[in-house]
Amino acid sequence: MADKSSHSPSPGINGGVDEKTRLTEEEKKQNHIASEQKRRQAIRDGFDKLCELVPGLEGQGRSEGLVLNRTVEYMREQLEVRRRLVQEREARGEIVDEKFKEPLKILERLEELDRTRVHTKQEDDEY
Repeated sequence: MADKSSHSPSPGINGGVDEKTRLTEEEKKQNHIASEQKRRQAIRDGFDKLCELVPGLEGQGRSEGLVLNRTVEYMREQLEVRRRLVQEREARGEIVDEKFKEPLKILERLEELDRTRVHTKQEDDEY
């Protein structure tokens, strides 16, 4: 098969010569492979970081589903602790800065998702 790309200068804007050379199909393929490998490595690095940060994941065989589920559980636990601390302070009449309450919106979204899932599961079970 003949090489469809050209390494000769191509016409550029205003009729000038564009000194950039075109990649061969093989070079494009190799660039794509390298980009995909880099993307996968970034994902693996992210999962490795989660395994280091989330208690209970150290030394586990890494199932990505397990890592993600345990990470969400851990975040939920930490947010519940924060909510309890905020409620305790407010019950004592202390003013809690909004920046400390802002992350609690994540917990509220998680709880809403849980309610939606339970409701949907109940509807599915009825049929």
